[in-house]
Formats: sequence, C-alpha cells, structure tokens
Amino acid sequence: MTIEKTNKVLKDTEESYGWPRERRRQSYDAVRAVLHALRARLVVTEAADMAAQLPTLIRGLFFEGWKPAKVPVKMTREEFLGRVRREFPFEVEGGPVLLVERVVRAIRRYVTEGEWEDIRSTLPRELAEILPA
Repeated sequence: MTIEKTNKVLKDTEESYGWPRERRRQSYDAVRAVLHALRARLVVTEAADMAAQLPTLIRGLFFEGWKPAKVPVKMTREEFLGRVRREFPFEVEGGPVLLVERVVRAIRRYVTEGEWEDIRSTLPRELAEILPA
C-alpha cells in the first residue's frame, strides 16, 4: 500500500509536468527538494505532525538527513525557493514556484485539512501564499 501511495505522489508530479515515467528520478528529486525546504522551515512539532500523515516511504524521504535541533530555519520566500532550486537543479516550467505548488498538490491528499492549516499558519504569509490551500 505505501509503495502504491508513493508511486501516486511521484506519478501526480510527473503528470503535472507531462514527464514520461522514465523521469521518475526527477520527480523523486522534486518531491524531496520541496519536502526538505518545508521541513527546514517548520517547527519540530509541526514537521513531525505532518510527517506522521505521509505514506511511509514519503515520510522516510521527509526525514532523510533531518537535524531537528537546527530548525526552524528562518527563510524569506526567495530563500525558501532558492533552497528548493539548489536541491532540484533542473530547469522546469514555472521555476521553483510552480514546482512547489505541484509537489504540494501531490502530497496534500495525505495531510488533513486541519494539519495543513496549522502548517500554513505557522509560516510567514509570503511563504504560506506559495503553498496551495
């Protein structure tokens, strides 16, 4: 079941760009880059609450390399998008803003409305605005 859910997130990301299945590594990198930037900006409790709702393999990706003692990292909108760009160095339609939107839409189905609102409310408005409601 977790493999199916993970593949659904990756497939949704690929389909939103029209990427063929052969670009699975790129969709994986996109999901990881967005999750890591978001995780870095969240307080530990919000990051853990969000991760608890993700499919097991996506949760592992979320926690990969995490150092909870070093969060949250204060970031402006541009710094957040720059972090995504550094972890996902591919050129894509719409740049990092659209990438964030598309990846968030792919993972959003696993996060409850209440938790998502908690996450968005803890972020500065300029960051919350780039995360789909």
